[in-house]
Order: sequence, then C-alpha cells, then structure tokens
Amino acid sequence: MAHNHSHGGCHDESHDHDHQHGLPEDVGHRDNLYERIDRANVVALNAEDPEKAPAIIKPWDQRMDEEIYLESDADDQLIIRIPFTGAVKLRALLLKAGPADQTPSKVALFPNVEHLDFSDISEMKPVQEFSVPQGRDVGEYHVMPAKFPNVTSITLFFPAAQGADTTRVYYVGFLGQWSERKFEPVVTVYESKPNLADHDKIQGLNENWSAPGT
Repeated sequence: MAHNHSHGGCHDESHDHDHQHGLPEDVGHRDNLYERIDRANVVALNAEDPEKAPAIIKPWDQRMDEEIYLESDADDQLIIRIPFTGAVKLRALLLKAGPADQTPSKVALFPNVEHLDFSDISEMKPVQEFSVPQGRDVGEYHVMPAKFPNVTSITLFFPAAQGADTTRVYYVGFLGQWSERKFEPVVTVYESKPNLADHDKIQGLNENWSAPGT
C-alpha cells in the first residue's frame, strides 16, 4: 500500500507526559471524554484486526495496558476514525503507542470528516499535527481549541512508523468539554441511516473501510 503525500499543516510538537495529581487513579482528568466516545462505531483502516479498534479506547485506569493494541497491516500507515456521542470542544489528545520503532512518527488530526481513506487523506491538510516521541508513557497533545470547537468525530492519521514495518497503538483518549447534539428530526433519520444509492461513491471506501463486526 504505497501512499505518496506531504503535510503542510501546523506542526505542533508540544506534549505533556502522563503526570496527574490529586485525582483518583480510576478517574483521571475531570474532562476525560471516555464516556462520550461512541466506541461501537470506532473504525480503523489498514489495521491487522479492525475489530480491535474500539478496544484501544480504554478507561483511564487501563491506559497503560499493553495487552490490547491496534497494529497496522499492509504497511506502517494507519487511520482511526472516532465518533463522539455529542459535540465536543476538544482540548487534548491522549496517546500511547510503540514500542520503539513501531511508534508512529506523527499523528495528524482531521475533525468532522465522515469518510476519509488513504486516497483522500493524501490530498488533505491536517487541522493539526504532532510529532510522537518514543516512550512508554501516555503522551498528552494539546490542540488549538479554536480549531476544534464543535467536534462530532475525529480521524487520526499515522503516516509512518519510526523504522518498523508496522505501527502499533495501545491507547487513544481525549480531553475536552462535551455537549449534547441537537438535530432536526429529518436530519437525524437521514444521517443515522444514509442511503448509499443517493451518494457518489467514495473511491476506495468499499475496499478499505472496515467496521467492527463486518
């Protein structure tokens, strides 16, 4: 799976490691969005086992677990799309990956893009992008809040590993503020069960987009 592309997005390499004080171990951040993620509909592209995609969205007290992970398949690129159960004002991405050269070199963030495959993503500019250092900690990557004010889903793109043939991700989490989405009834019905015959085919979608349980 060869994908030739370049990034022109914002390169924000700042991150904080997993050091929190004054909160119970099983709670973590007060604005942790674990309960606000639609885990059943988390989707992975180019994953060795796409059904493991929801499993890396772990509770705070399981963030250091390395028994469950998502690994890329044909090469070291990986796409993960994560929907929320409402609208989120995103503050930070939490990520544990690796080990060593299986750590992704970067992670690119694309909010509110419903269907994004490798042919699309090569031509898109990420809203924000972070370099990922090697290590066993959970990295905390603070986004620019003005660019993520009303996020209903977020797509993470890992373009390459740091030398290995595959990329491995153990844990993905988010910090931010959640609010309930409010749709008009007609829009809700249409978006929850779209009729594919009414839409133009997205190239590569039928072959690459793998949902858990399918």
